Amino acid sequence: MLNPLYESFFQKNHSSEKIFLLLKNDNKISYKDFICLIENISFFFKQKGLIPGDRVALKLKKSHHFLAIYGACIRNGLIFLPLNSSYTTDELTYFLNDSESKLLITDRETFLNLKNKKFHHFLFIEILEPDGSGFIKDNSTNTVNYERPVKRQLNDVAAILYTSGTTGKSKGAMITQENLISNAKTLKDYWNFTSHDNLIHSLPIYHTHGLFVATNIILLSSAKMIFLEKFDIDELINFLPIATVLMGVPTYYSRLLDSKKLTKLLVKNIRLFISGSAPLTKEINDEFFKKTGKRILERYGMTETNMISSNPYYGERISGTVGYPLPNINVRIIDSFSGKLLSKGKIGEIQVKGKNVFKGYWRMSDKTANSFTKDGFFKTEDLGFFDKNGYLEIVGRLKDLIISGGFNIYPKEIENVINSIKGIKESAVIGIPHRDLGEAVFSIIIREKESKLNSKKISDFMNKKLAKYKCPKAIIFKDSLPKNNLGKILKNKLREEYFNFFKK
Repeated sequence: MLNPLYESFFQKNHSSEKIFLLLKNDNKISYKDFICLIENISFFFKQKGLIPGDRVALKLKKSHHFLAIYGACIRNGLIFLPLNSSYTTDELTYFLNDSESKLLITDRETFLNLKNKKFHHFLFIEILEPDGSGFIKDNSTNTVNYERPVKRQLNDVAAILYTSGTTGKSKGAMITQENLISNAKTLKDYWNFTSHDNLIHSLPIYHTHGLFVATNIILLSSAKMIFLEKFDIDELINFLPIATVLMGVPTYYSRLLDSKKLTKLLVKNIRLFISGSAPLTKEINDEFFKKTGKRILERYGMTETNMISSNPYYGERISGTVGYPLPNINVRIIDSFSGKLLSKGKIGEIQVKGKNVFKGYWRMSDKTANSFTKDGFFKTEDLGFFDKNGYLEIVGRLKDLIISGGFNIYPKEIENVINSIKGIKESAVIGIPHRDLGEAVFSIIIREKESKLNSKKISDFMNKKLAKYKCPKAIIFKDSLPKNNLGKILKNKLREEYFNFFKK
């Protein structure tokens, strides 16, 4: 193939009149029209002088244009860099500088906020509003671009997705063409997707779940998506009767259970409910099964690997587990101190090897080297074990990663912001159980003796510096924090103390 990823996902549907996306107000976009939009954007990229390997960053609200830009980047051999639409100007500036992006596509408000920011390199900024106005309409040729896609190899980087760093510095995970193709093909077959499927898509698309799992599988299957701008429980319920699959995070299922409209009749046409991006509690899974007769399929993955394991499509789906390793993906449990391979039932670090595993971290050769073993396994830093039947169960993390509403959050980044506030002596950020979010960000703060700071002032400051999902859902004040003899804060003690905070 000339460009394996583009040909596998996009070009195959070039002339298809079949509906690809169902939008609000019953608007529809066919595969043929979607590919035409991709080709117009591709032509614009070429006119801008972008060459293979250049990074194209997006900070946009969810829309079909976002997906078309993804396709155009793949077509032209550009590296696609989706960014959370809620990132602040300071956060966005870091990502653009670190990636040395040649082009940012964003809304007018963000463009104006960036006007006075300094970048280490030359950066084009193009405006695209939610209604489609901006560079796409201004440069639309309404003609078919007959040029062939740019030649790409399987090992070429197709996208960079930034993940939180334990020191507060985000890392850019380089995702190759092979990573995306192999994982989509595996999941399509494992979850039994066909061209007859109709997926409810209410996930964000700057995240691997909504973009590289949901969207790629639908493209590969030539299936259809009900493409919702955001998660809205009433809107989702309205579409359940005409859908065949729902991909969601645990929050979706807890909200559905809270609705009196959830019945067996409502979901009779759904063949598969999938949950990921955060742990799904056994209680929610069992309650959902009792109410609908449908067992949620939980799977496990991360930005650097896409999907690693899944409960079976055919066979028993066991609550509290993430199923078996996917075909052609090698998963092992290792004692993180001795490096010894552990047997079933023993808890250790989960390590992964396969075509799904990313190439490395953008311009972080040392971090990349330290993230892989000598025999090529990626160290996930997650803790888990295989039960007697071979099902994988996640029990925690080597570091203090918080997964809230499907987003990965590292406490250090939040603590750095809190500690920068005048009047704060020290802080600790932890994740504690939350029925709706899986885990919620929780902050314990030590104020200076004379400080008059309150939680509202701290929250207002943080909302200006961090994306909303990173900001603590609760802040409490204490006189001291538990520490060991070396002065390290004992966060396990804090998690135990406040474990039931949100259950009150």
